[in-house]
Amino acid sequence: MDMEKRFFVTGGAGFIGSALVRQLLAMGHHVTVFDAFTYAGLHENLLDLNRERLQIVEGDLRDSAQVRQGLMSDGFDAIFHLAAESHVDNSILGPKIFFETNVLGTLNLFETTRAALQKGHLLKDFRFIHVSTDEVFGSLGSTGSFTEENSYQPRSPYSASKAASDHVARAWAHTYGLPVIVTNCSNNYGPRQFPEKFIPRLITQALREEHLPVYGDGRNVRDWIYVDDHCRGLILAYQRGKTGETYLFGGRSEMSNLDIAHQICHILNDLRPRSNEKSYKDLIQMVADRPGHDFRYSVDCTRAESELGFQISSHGFAENLRATVKWYLENPDWLNSVEQRKKAG
Repeated sequence: MDMEKRFFVTGGAGFIGSALVRQLLAMGHHVTVFDAFTYAGLHENLLDLNRERLQIVEGDLRDSAQVRQGLMSDGFDAIFHLAAESHVDNSILGPKIFFETNVLGTLNLFETTRAALQKGHLLKDFRFIHVSTDEVFGSLGSTGSFTEENSYQPRSPYSASKAASDHVARAWAHTYGLPVIVTNCSNNYGPRQFPEKFIPRLITQALREEHLPVYGDGRNVRDWIYVDDHCRGLILAYQRGKTGETYLFGGRSEMSNLDIAHQICHILNDLRPRSNEKSYKDLIQMVADRPGHDFRYSVDCTRAESELGFQISSHGFAENLRATVKWYLENPDWLNSVEQRKKAG
């Protein structure tokens, strides 16, 4: 991807989206970010980026006119679609917004894309990268891993909404010939993740000397992928992926929630010891499990490795987690701004 290209990134002010934008800009490309700037879409995630090649459009996927205005304004080589409501707990409390954004919003984007292709507003080798989650596949037992061939068995309102959006993507590819590539990833972690998610929530609450809640007995297992690794995979999907195909991205780093909590506490004990000299582990508190909590996710990314050349970071989970904790410690202004937004929301 040596030639300068133009990309349209929905959700580009979010955690994964802003990491992708950073990589695309570093490669010398132009990026248009389309984001509704709800509570987890943060201007702070884009403040330090080169504005000469970055355009920011505030818009809501649910508004067809706003989507059309954003997408029709320039010729794009690809759309990376990351905008979504993504927090499982929130989907349990209020599922409607998840289906409005993740399904109907995605439908608006596909219909606008179809119209733009018909009118010649998108470039010849245009591709649509539809970014989804491994949660659409349901829950695993103690063995096995998800592959691209797994059937869908979503078990939360969030995963059901993402499964529906994946079906929209494949249906529009099959019926209308849109050049769509679907990707599903495991749990992301890294800098700039909104502190409602498990890892940044533990970090930020530990720094405030608050209890560190872990659901159930803490044995639920997730496969964790560093956000920069995931974004490199998305770019490879654009560069080398076959339209109509699905690619899974995982970190080959399965950890129980309780193990993660212990590792974060160990890192904080080293980097910022508590004033009372006690361990952060003393703050861990087991809480009632959430409804329908999937036991285990595991992702087999063999296809992405063999067909795309995808590789996870050589640093490994432990080093990347330490770097993540360190980032939160070194960026109190970002964290304070986000915390104020949480309180205002």
